[in-house]
Amino acid sequence: MNPYILATLLFGLGLGTTITFASSHWLLAWMGLEMNTLAIIPLMAQHHHPRAVEATTKYFLTQATAAAVLLFASTTNAWLTGQWDILQMCHPLPTTMIALALALKIGLAPLHSWLPEVLQGLDLTTGLLLSTWQKLAPFALLLQLHSTTPALMTILGLASTLVGGWAGLNQTQLRKILAYSSIAHLGWMILVLQFSPSLTLLTLLTYFIMTFSTFLVFKLNKATNINALATSWAKAPALTALTPLILLSLGGLPPLTGFMPKWLILQELTKQDLAPTATLAALTALLSLYFYLRLSYALTLTLSPNNLTGTTPWRLPSTQLTLPLAVSTMATISLLPLTPAAIALLTL
Repeated sequence: MNPYILATLLFGLGLGTTITFASSHWLLAWMGLEMNTLAIIPLMAQHHHPRAVEATTKYFLTQATAAAVLLFASTTNAWLTGQWDILQMCHPLPTTMIALALALKIGLAPLHSWLPEVLQGLDLTTGLLLSTWQKLAPFALLLQLHSTTPALMTILGLASTLVGGWAGLNQTQLRKILAYSSIAHLGWMILVLQFSPSLTLLTLLTYFIMTFSTFLVFKLNKATNINALATSWAKAPALTALTPLILLSLGGLPPLTGFMPKWLILQELTKQDLAPTATLAALTALLSLYFYLRLSYALTLTLSPNNLTGTTPWRLPSTQLTLPLAVSTMATISLLPLTPAAIALLTL
């Protein structure tokens, strides 16, 4: 892609998210979300592969539906209450509709089924953008809306952790596994959103760091399914030794970074007398952990046939930039001791 066009599209992505962040009026927020969608669509379809075009079409239709529902709900709210202000949402009908529209935008269960299909059709770089940056703008709106629909948020959160764990068990495609991982993590964030928005932000931040590392590892290995991971030893031995730690961090095992948000969320839910909800969420985390362990097993304990094509890649210099991967990998593995500092920063 032409670098000028790429720069324009990335600027559009940044501007759309910034407009949504800065808006207090529903029309401006909707405009920012639309700019976001329109800026990422050419990036998704740039390879002209039928799967990429199909994924782009699915993404566009889903996002357009969510944006239309959001616009309709905000107009209904203005009609019923005379208010366009985001913080003045008080009528239950438009509030519920907007919460569901934003859930569709980020891919919360049971409105999640587009996300694995779309992610499967994209290359890993655009998939990374879709899994991280595209979640920011809808999340900014959910953070301002959360207190008005507590029961709905709990149902969406529990459904997402359950679907994200359960549906990921049967997958062999890495991008679909990452999509279900995203759904499960979003469920944890939504569960605690109404009680501690700062903890939701901390979870979102750690999820971004861990997902960034995972996508870059798969990109470096040019791996798209579980079988392709078996040749990783020949391509990047040191990275292959560290990758199971990244995956187990995503699963939430101590003493890795991913344990921090899960531990704090369970603690917060227990404080709010929601022990059954916390128990169910913890059990669904075991489902996710199973498929991360499958990936770790395929990486480290499965060797491909020791033929010439399998052993040569490590001799060839890689052209990919590895500094972002190195920094995010270290953060994914070793940020747990900084938990008090992270919480203090986010609760200022």
